[in-house]
Amino acid sequence: MRTWQVRQRNSTARAIYKVDIPAEVEMAVGLATNIACRVLRPSSIQFRPFVCEHSSMANTVRVAAVQMTSVNDLSANFNTCSRLVKEAAAAGAKMICFPETFSYMGARDGDALKIAENLDGPIMQGYCALARESSIWLSLGGFQEKASDDSHLFNTHVIVDDSGNIRSTYRKIHLFDVDVPGGMVYKESKFTEAGRDIVATESPIGRLGVTVCYDLRFPELYQQLRFRHNAQVILVPSAFTKITGEAHWEILLRARAIETQCYVIAAAQAGRHNDKRESYGDTLIIDPWGKVVGRLADRLSTGLAIADIDFSLIDSVRTRMPISEVNDDNSSDGWPRARF
Repeated sequence: MRTWQVRQRNSTARAIYKVDIPAEVEMAVGLATNIACRVLRPSSIQFRPFVCEHSSMANTVRVAAVQMTSVNDLSANFNTCSRLVKEAAAAGAKMICFPETFSYMGARDGDALKIAENLDGPIMQGYCALARESSIWLSLGGFQEKASDDSHLFNTHVIVDDSGNIRSTYRKIHLFDVDVPGGMVYKESKFTEAGRDIVATESPIGRLGVTVCYDLRFPELYQQLRFRHNAQVILVPSAFTKITGEAHWEILLRARAIETQCYVIAAAQAGRHNDKRESYGDTLIIDPWGKVVGRLADRLSTGLAIADIDFSLIDSVRTRMPISEVNDDNSSDGWPRARF
């Protein structure tokens, strides 16, 4: 009987075991989540936990996603956000995700231009102070950032760390220029300049793929976030219209989660903002298997959806269905060639 030290690995933790192996047993140790063995007598092997070396990322971490009804009052919206930040921190969340236009929802076209400012301006710095005071990361999706001229702004998703520092920014690429069936005509590009860069960044809830609202309808963006930028969690802060939300909101989000094998966190604007604008609501947190794991009981109320990001689940889904390893017949840029 000999004693070996065997190391078990996955992407989130490493465990070392003492293994008592009879001399006649031949063993092959793999590096997957389960130790793979080829043995003559499996019952003769005994595993005893010895040491656990945790990586910098815990196996699970809590996240909160906001559902709210923003209005054309910066102070009122800030007060709502401040209260929700405190609630999320008290619940043990390491990050809180806000919806698109969290800080301001204009009553008329062009109102947002009047309050747009640079990221070092007082509005954004007030939210950075919230993060610092509560020691929590913020996903601020859909902030009105000044653009290259006075007639346009950027729809900017800002990631703020728990020290109040801006870690990453993403400017919405796909602008909402749509004639909604049975609804209004929207022309976001009239006042908004499109971004150009795909953004992924590290955070305490995993590697984030950063998007905004209408981006959701363009799956190639999400494919790149997963397979080129290694996202584990995808953020989709939104202000979906009532009509499009009823038709497509949940099914699109669950599709993005399933096809990327990522958690999807979709903080949502909800209810009537003014005489002209109403949002669908229904903030969702969806796991990599497409299951809804966080949701408010009322899709129009203001509050938090809370769930735990389970990194072992991400690993398990990706190991059991290894779609990232299907590389045969790929083109030089990594995308599959068409077959006829």
